[in-house]
Amino acid sequence: MTAPDQTPTSNEVVLKVENLVKYFAIKRGILFQHQIGTVKAVDDISFDLRRGETLGLVGESGCGKTTTARTILRLENPTSGHAFYMGRDIFELSRSEMRELRRRIQVIFQDPYASLNPRMTIGDIITEGWRVHKGVVAKPKQRARVHELLELVGLNPDHINRYPHQFSGGQRQRIGVARALALEPRIIICDEPVSALDVSVQAQVVNLLEDIQDELGLSYLFIAHDLSVVRHICDRIAVMYLGKIVEMGTLREVYSDPKHPYTQALLAAVPVPDPKARRTAPMPRGEIPSPITPPPGCRFHPRCPIAEEICSQEIPPLEPKAGQEEHLAACHLVK
Repeated sequence: MTAPDQTPTSNEVVLKVENLVKYFAIKRGILFQHQIGTVKAVDDISFDLRRGETLGLVGESGCGKTTTARTILRLENPTSGHAFYMGRDIFELSRSEMRELRRRIQVIFQDPYASLNPRMTIGDIITEGWRVHKGVVAKPKQRARVHELLELVGLNPDHINRYPHQFSGGQRQRIGVARALALEPRIIICDEPVSALDVSVQAQVVNLLEDIQDELGLSYLFIAHDLSVVRHICDRIAVMYLGKIVEMGTLREVYSDPKHPYTQALLAAVPVPDPKARRTAPMPRGEIPSPITPPPGCRFHPRCPIAEEICSQEIPPLEPKAGQEEHLAACHLVK
């Protein structure tokens, strides 16, 4: 396995997302011809991913994390906005150019049971990408490379001819990691890769991802809702709520001094071994509003314990707080 073909630099941006919007039309009637509403799944978000770092995209289920990833991969077409990979706008690429890009941006899916073809051996699963992207690995060398990949992710190379049902959930996710690495990507989008696994297995997979990143200089966009997992792998964190990013900063900044009331509530909900060390923060009230009819102003204001009148009238900008250039929050009441 070889590292990406460019020398890593600490602040080099490999992926830049600008003002990304993804709406889904709600239709009804014969042949679903009449649009009756719009789901605002992702609503004007921006962030960047640097070479060799892990950016955590966190939030409750339904906040738009996976839709963001699918749109970056162009599995969904964006409503508007841009996503740049190494300076090239992903949404402007032709079909053949997208084929090459997908070699460079791979994905690890959430469900290790549904993401592997049960009729294919793990050897065939890993080599499938090489049949699409000709020339990555010469055919006579493919079996040896599969062995290398299986060893890299901690699996027995002698199991190359086994089928997915013969492996545990954690082992299947390692197969998914090997499949993602087969095309020698620069970026891997990890879509809640450990949420379906037991806690002990989660730690093993997270440690594996960290070891591979150190060895190969990869960049991860790590999607999760479990902040205790994010804390162990991410360098920076972007917190999403109802299609918007409400806070973004380094791991230390966000965990030690969360600015947005929603982030404070998320961190307060994380279980800790010592009840006396538990964070305290006012809990959000009510239910999450519908993304079909999101509230005006700050999306969080109907549930926010400190909301004021301005919060329901104006959308707060995502901007630096307390003089910290990289610690951004979208809140009118935080300075």
